[in-house]
Amino acid sequence: MVRLRLSIKTDMENVTELQPTDNSFDYFFEVQCNSCHEKHPKFVTLNSTEEHEASGAGGNVHFAWRCGFCKRESSAKFDQKFIITPYKIEKNNQFQPLLEIECRGLEFVGFDPKGTWKCAGTESNPPTIFSEVDLEEKEWTDYDEKAAQPVQIMGFESRWERA
Repeated sequence: MVRLRLSIKTDMENVTELQPTDNSFDYFFEVQCNSCHEKHPKFVTLNSTEEHEASGAGGNVHFAWRCGFCKRESSAKFDQKFIITPYKIEKNNQFQPLLEIECRGLEFVGFDPKGTWKCAGTESNPPTIFSEVDLEEKEWTDYDEKAAQPVQIMGFESRWERA
């Protein structure tokens, strides 16, 4: 078993607390087989609220996959002890951990941030909540009317590392 940590990095202006909108967020990952190193031709979806039965080893997992090349069965499961951590402006432009996943027979090698994210304005009190943040293009801009200033997220990056 391999435990992988997904960290993200971005340049935020006048916003903080960047995170997926809710627990049923669909994460899009690029997956690679540990046996033959073949990559799945498409990004795969994982959702921490959807479980599947794992063949062979038993138990439930969040992702089960049979490599199309070597036919090896693999699985992945979100680490329930690791809580999704919002990206904070205090460590802007630095990699910050987002989540951890336990992998068996596979590794995730890419992340596509498509889906709906949310963040909060830094200058308004109470903070303006932006609940429709779209990072598919790896950037987002808007205007905080309470604080009368532009807000943005630019240069979204991600990396996988062993936890």
